[in-house]
Amino acid sequence: MSTAVAWRPPDLDVAAKRAPSLAELADIEQTARLEGYAAGHAEGMAQAQSEIRRQLAHLAGLIDAFSRPLAQLDAEVQAALSELAVRIAGALLGRSYQAEPEALAELIADTTHSIGQLARPAEIKLHPSDLAVIEPLLMREGIAIEARLLPDPGLGRGDVRVHTDTLRLDGSIAARLDSVLSALQGADRP
Repeated sequence: MSTAVAWRPPDLDVAAKRAPSLAELADIEQTARLEGYAAGHAEGMAQAQSEIRRQLAHLAGLIDAFSRPLAQLDAEVQAALSELAVRIAGALLGRSYQAEPEALAELIADTTHSIGQLARPAEIKLHPSDLAVIEPLLMREGIAIEARLLPDPGLGRGDVRVHTDTLRLDGSIAARLDSVLSALQGADRP
């Protein structure tokens, strides 16, 4: 025997289900609108934050690209200013030797005493105008030097060159200033 079940149609009582009222439809619409707005707002904020992060990374790259050449420029300006300061000092030093030849005489005396301790015969070469002032000054001051003073028209005012059989010392203002500049630039390097 078979068990068969009779099919029954669903209850189609339309009268029991009523259509929503206008107020209910308005509430449903308002709820859907608020949910859609909230979802769109959250998605828009996430996209905006992502775009802001991308733009900040781009700006950081631009700032870095601009700051590297500025750091190089700073180093170049510092080197140029150091060189200019040393050159100005050299010009002032040359003038001070002309105004106060005693300072040049002191330099020559110190140099010859240093060489004299090494017991070497030395020649000290000076610009002819400096030599004309220094020789009488050394005699008048009673400063004895253990070297021959010689004129060298190739030297500038305030320049001194010392020669022995084993030593060549360039005491020109340019050489002394280059030494100071090298020391300054070497001290600036890490």
